[in-house]
Amino acid sequence: MIGIKQDKCDFCGTCVGVCPVDCIELSDSHIAVVHEICIDCDMCIKICPIEVLYKAE
Repeated sequence: MIGIKQDKCDFCGTCVGVCPVDCIELSDSHIAVVHEICIDCDMCIKICPIEVLYKAE
């Protein structure tokens, strides 16, 4: 499961661009991962330039 540090995200959209299953929802003030669709490839974690996303248990 992907965790999100909501207060740290700058909503750049980099994670959205690398997600192979389009499970990241992004607006100008909120980011969310649709966990039912997510395949836990961790591409979003690897690409995030400010480490907003992390592997959550």
